[in-house]
Amino acid sequence: MSNDIHSSARNACPTRNVTQLLRRAGLRPTRQRLALGALLFEGEDRHVTAESLHAEASAVGHHVSLATVYNTLHQFKRAGLLRELAINGAKAYFDTNTSNHNHFFLEDEGELHDIPGHAIRVDGVPEPPEGMRITHIDVVVRLVPEKS
Repeated sequence: MSNDIHSSARNACPTRNVTQLLRRAGLRPTRQRLALGALLFEGEDRHVTAESLHAEASAVGHHVSLATVYNTLHQFKRAGLLRELAINGAKAYFDTNTSNHNHFFLEDEGELHDIPGHAIRVDGVPEPPEGMRITHIDVVVRLVPEKS
């Protein structure tokens, strides 16, 4: 899915844009998808976990289960609207910026921050197995505060 679909959600009428974004991605604009899509795509790019998005939805009065949030995030990912990053093998973060870029991970806060795509160069990438292609190389630079 192209980034044009994703970036078009950030202009003009928010609810209409989320509806259009979902339809262009091949997703039916259900009440839950619209509510979660509005939180994700109306504003700046962001990184969320299912738990943080669920808490945010609940705080603004959207009644969706955590299971629905997980399912919706994975539907958005399959449609190309989100990137998923597994941190420490267990915690999944979802990124609304689907461009090829890398991340700083603040270990103490559990936060991700974007690193521009051109800021890191990866050399020596092996050829993928026959019939496969590389879509992304995710680099996560882990940070902790310096000790005084």
